[in-house]
Amino acid sequence: MSKSRGGVMVSGGKRRRVSDERDSSNTGDIGLIESIALKNFMCHRLLGPFQFGPNVNFIVGNNGSGKSAILTALIVGLGGKATDTNRGTSVKDFVKTGETSAEITVKVRNRGLDAFKRDVYGDSISIERRIFSDGSRTCKLRSKTGQLISNKKEELTSILDHFNIQFFMKATLLDQMKRDFVHIKQTKTLTRQQVERQEEALKDLKLDFLQKKERFETLHSFSDMREQLPSLQRNMAWSLVRDKEQFVQRLKEDVEKEESNQKHQESLKLCQTELTAAEQKLRGVRSRIESVTQEQEALSEGHLRLKEQLKVVSKEHNEQEIVYFRALNKFKESEREQNFLQEKINKTRTSLSVSKDGETEYSKQQKRIVSLRKQLEEVEETHSQLNEEIKNEHQALFTGREARDKLRLEERNIQVLLDSKVRRRNQVLASRSNKLKRFGDQVPDLLISIDEANAAGRFKKKPIGPLGAFISLKDPLLAAAVEACLRGFMKAFCCDNHRDEALLQDIMRRHYTKGNRPQINVSRFSEKLYNLRGRKALHTDFPSLLDVITVTSPVVFNCLIDMRGVESILIIKENEVARQVMQQSRPPKNCREAFTAEGDQVFPNRYYTSDCKRAKYLGADLETEIRVLDCDLESLQAQLSRLQLQDRCVSANIQKMESGLNRTVLNLKRNLASGNQVEASTSELEAAGEERIEDICSLEEVAEESRQKMEAERQAMIEEKEELEQHGENVEHMESKDSSVRERIDRLCEEVEAMKEEQLELEAECSKHEQSLQVSEKKLKSHAETMAEMKSGLAQTEEELKECVSKASEISPQRQVVSASSRSLDTEITRLQRKIKVYESIHGEQQLTVREYAEAVSLFRQKSKQARDLRRFIDRLEHIISDRQSRYKVLRRSLSVRCKLYFNNFMIKMNCCGSMIFDHDNETLSISVMPPGRGDEGVLSDMRSLSGGERSFSTVCFMLSLWEITESPFRCLDEFDVYMDMHNRRISLDLLLELSERQTLRQFIFVTPLTTSNLPKSRLIKIHKLPDPERICSEAQQEDKDA
Repeated sequence: MSKSRGGVMVSGGKRRRVSDERDSSNTGDIGLIESIALKNFMCHRLLGPFQFGPNVNFIVGNNGSGKSAILTALIVGLGGKATDTNRGTSVKDFVKTGETSAEITVKVRNRGLDAFKRDVYGDSISIERRIFSDGSRTCKLRSKTGQLISNKKEELTSILDHFNIQFFMKATLLDQMKRDFVHIKQTKTLTRQQVERQEEALKDLKLDFLQKKERFETLHSFSDMREQLPSLQRNMAWSLVRDKEQFVQRLKEDVEKEESNQKHQESLKLCQTELTAAEQKLRGVRSRIESVTQEQEALSEGHLRLKEQLKVVSKEHNEQEIVYFRALNKFKESEREQNFLQEKINKTRTSLSVSKDGETEYSKQQKRIVSLRKQLEEVEETHSQLNEEIKNEHQALFTGREARDKLRLEERNIQVLLDSKVRRRNQVLASRSNKLKRFGDQVPDLLISIDEANAAGRFKKKPIGPLGAFISLKDPLLAAAVEACLRGFMKAFCCDNHRDEALLQDIMRRHYTKGNRPQINVSRFSEKLYNLRGRKALHTDFPSLLDVITVTSPVVFNCLIDMRGVESILIIKENEVARQVMQQSRPPKNCREAFTAEGDQVFPNRYYTSDCKRAKYLGADLETEIRVLDCDLESLQAQLSRLQLQDRCVSANIQKMESGLNRTVLNLKRNLASGNQVEASTSELEAAGEERIEDICSLEEVAEESRQKMEAERQAMIEEKEELEQHGENVEHMESKDSSVRERIDRLCEEVEAMKEEQLELEAECSKHEQSLQVSEKKLKSHAETMAEMKSGLAQTEEELKECVSKASEISPQRQVVSASSRSLDTEITRLQRKIKVYESIHGEQQLTVREYAEAVSLFRQKSKQARDLRRFIDRLEHIISDRQSRYKVLRRSLSVRCKLYFNNFMIKMNCCGSMIFDHDNETLSISVMPPGRGDEGVLSDMRSLSGGERSFSTVCFMLSLWEITESPFRCLDEFDVYMDMHNRRISLDLLLELSERQTLRQFIFVTPLTTSNLPKSRLIKIHKLPDPERICSEAQQEDKDA
């Protein structure tokens, strides 16, 4: 089968024997295409079945109706490759889009004497070919009744070979004959090589034959060695009996010696005695420890009671001590008070006796007090004025500082915003060459570190990120909404497991400061997208977030669903519409929240305004963003300069107010100091006046009462001191008693420790004796077992002795007296056997040598005869091949001449001349055409120089000439008249119909998109009109509607 741009030709067939019955028929019997049906093939859902006539068939239809698809399906259905059709590179390309498989059914005629397995298939063979979208295909061969006969490719190949259905113009069988000749020559060469190898092997075989003949002649040379070997074996048997008897005697002596040994019983009794004594000592020590422990417990209980009593007594002593010191303090206080009263009385008496003219001095003091009080009022008035002034200055200073703090806060905010804008501008500038820098200056270096770690095999699965790099927008106007929704996830990374997460955290520490690292999400990586059926937010007017973005990684897609729930978020551009949809009515199904185009977040019960109105990561126009950032930077720089100027002015005013406030505070302190000094002088003068007018009699009465009180407190103090001393004696008595009990307990503890050490030593000694006893018991038991084993071994050895004697008696009934040892006899036997074995290995056994000699003679004669026969066969084969090659060349030259004549005759129909030059050695074909109206110089060897119609007509003539020299049951041409004018087309059709009339046993299938109305009416011609394709029908219906 061959296909070119101008058309397709399918040919097939075998030279058939024509019977008398077939000569009377107008149709062929085998290999004709009866019908073909297509399903889901190429762009056609269903085509056929098409029932082809046995002679001429025209397939007519518009472009796209399926004409070429029928021939393509015929090629593929009969086992051709996809490349043979020039319509695709793989058979899966022929499956209709959206379907999983395509079906082709081709029915081939199978009648007459040359039918293929007619008793199995019947009069027709159905070939069912199914092609799947993954590139696989199956083939089923059915009989006429529809029964499945085979599904093997070899069966289809046999059918095609039987019908001689060949592809690529191989129906002349010249190529097959050439391959057969090449194969025969190769086989002949191999056979000759094999004969030469056989002749070489025949020389070796002859040498082997001579060697075996020599061994055959030396068979009787080692009979003496064979006679000596049985005598040595008899001596060896009785020598073994003698050695076994000696071994039995030694065993009996060993058993008697072990039975008389009583060492183990004595050792066992000694161990038992020592163990009993040690156990008695241990029981005595344990009883003493128990009695001492009971005494120790009783003393411990008494000691606890003494501690409780001592605690009570100590508490009473401490309380009495407190009472005593309280009485002592009262006495000392009364004593000090008495001394103060007495001193005061003496001072008053002295003052009254010295000052006789006190009245004048008193009046002076009163005048001075009045003057000081006036001065104090002036100081207080000045103090009030200064306080009010300080309060006003404080308020002004607070207002100035508050204004300065506001300016500095605004300045810091603008500076932070300015720095952020500068960083953003640098990122955008850097993202011109590297888009990853939009997500941070550290991201490219971080990804390089991740790649290095992954190349070193440190990651189980390479982390994916940043997530924003895998997201693109379908609508750039929604960038702010998408970023407001995803926020930190734009810079986040994904890890498959927590081990990879820890390693990624460690890598991020080298590139980011603490608190500024991207988020890491841990989730199992899967290449399969989540099934969102029943979970996705649905609305007829508004898309979900997943609908407005494109995610290139399945892992990122699944991560956004797991971590952010993007499948339940709607995008509603207008703010008011978003409020109405989410808050004034029931939210859409599966919708949890919504975002507006400006990035505002809308919940069913709340609304959040976005703080970012411009996209940072998903914005597409970098130059526009840079211009906007430059404008923002200029504005922020101007605001920052204005605020810095205001800050300097406010700071200068605050500094002036602070210096004025400091001066006022200093004046206030001076005024307060002078006021305090005046007030102190006034108080001193008033106190001095009062002292002078006190009644000395009242002081003496108070002093007397104080003296009596002091005496009473002295008496109480003495009584409390006596009681304290008595409590102290009780405490000392209880402490001495407690100390004696504690010493006794300590002595008992020491005794118990000593006895426990003795107990441990005795327990260790008992354990040691128990181990010795166990060892002795084991030794005694082992001795008994050894005795049993020795007796059992003795009995077994005696049995072996009896068996050895019986075997020796079988070898030699009479006991042999042997003086030589068993080892020397064994050595002599081994040496003799080895010598016999070596001799046999060289010369072989007698029977084997005779048999090998006879086989060698027979084999040598057989191989010699085969070599002679093969040599004669090769010589005869060379003669036959030479004769067949000459016949092959004659047939090849005949076919070439016929093809040239037919081609020229066909070209004459159009008043053209044509010639063909076959170069069989180089396997090339040259075609020359001379169009009408040109001389000899008009001969064209390059077919591309012809017009389209001339080239098409020349191609048709070439195909017809090939059809004349080939045997094929059917021939196909696809769109042979596309580039012909009506005149050339009519001539071509006449030639084709003329050929079909001459070859009535052949089937012709012609495909043409042009009209066939000018064809003659004939029962041999069958026209298949294909319906218009669906797109043409829909266009026609649309035109009717428009009309």
